[in-house]
Amino acid sequence: MPLDLFAGIPVNDYAAALTWYERLFGSPPTFVASDTEAVWELAEHRSVVIEQRPEHAGHALHTIFVGDLDTLVAGITGRGLEPTKRETYANGVRKVTYHDPEGNEIGFGGAPLRTEPG
Repeated sequence: MPLDLFAGIPVNDYAAALTWYERLFGSPPTFVASDTEAVWELAEHRSVVIEQRPEHAGHALHTIFVGDLDTLVAGITGRGLEPTKRETYANGVRKVTYHDPEGNEIGFGGAPLRTEPG
């Protein structure tokens, strides 16, 4: 069964959010659906959407698992955003969390670091 995912992020200030998410994702949106909604396709059939919905702003909670967490975080840092939290779980899985200006939480997860036998 085909599946498409649109993970929604409600925002109060669409223009400010658009700028912040362009820095987070490193590009303009894949497409702008309306004057108050923009979409980034992160992978085929997997998208993140910001939408001006003031009554719900600041309550999104998403984690995106990526293949190269360190490179992704370095790129985001290079665009001027710093994570609000870094975690390593007992199984070695890592998570780096960002909060947009309205409080929405976007996390990026990565596989454990490989250590060479020594």
